[in-house]
Order: sequence, then C-alpha cells, then structure tokens
Amino acid sequence: TELQLLLRRFAEQRDWGQFHTPRNLVLALAGEVGELAAILQWTPDDEIETWLKDDANRLALEAEMADVFAYLLRLADVTRVDLAAVLNAKTQLNETRYPQDRAKGSAEKYTKYE
Repeated sequence: TELQLLLRRFAEQRDWGQFHTPRNLVLALAGEVGELAAILQWTPDDEIETWLKDDANRLALEAEMADVFAYLLRLADVTRVDLAAVLNAKTQLNETRYPQDRAKGSAEKYTKYE
C-alpha cells in the first residue's frame, strides 16, 4: 500500500493518470518484462552468479526489476487488486494443485498431478 501510494502520487503529480489505464499498464508491464528478460537472455545459467558480481550488470538488473514491480503495483492500484491477498489465495490453491509428495523436484504442470 505504501509503495502504491508513492507511485500514485508520482503519477498524479505528472497528470499521468490519463495514461494509466489497465490496458496501457499491462502493455507497459509486458515491455518491461521483455527488457528484464533481454538482460539475462544470453547469459548461461551457470554464469549468472559471476555476472551478478559486476556492479553494472547488477544495477541494470535491479533497474528493470524495479520497473516491472512498479508497473505491477500501479496496475494493482488502478484495478483495486490487493496483491498480497491474491498472492496468498493463489499460493493456497497451488498447495492443492502441486502436492509436495508428488510435485517435489518436478516442473510438470499441475494437471499432471490430477
């Protein structure tokens, strides 16, 4: 809520509310996720830890993660979605979809366990 208020004020001070429709925010979020993906796209998994030790790489990753988080928070604010509540509900649902004894160590979709 505190972060959403910060972002809401930031947008209001710039009269950006007119641009922050749910559709526009989803499209902006998708674009930022693409930028985040591009940062790591060609870095092999076994080199990520070393890659992150470079300050410029880490700063680039952090900046894109912040953009993704900001757009998601702004979308939740505009659509009046309580992200904490829906994440808790989704996690509880996934507890039943992915039983620990059957899903542990597996990347299979939940329909495989039904």
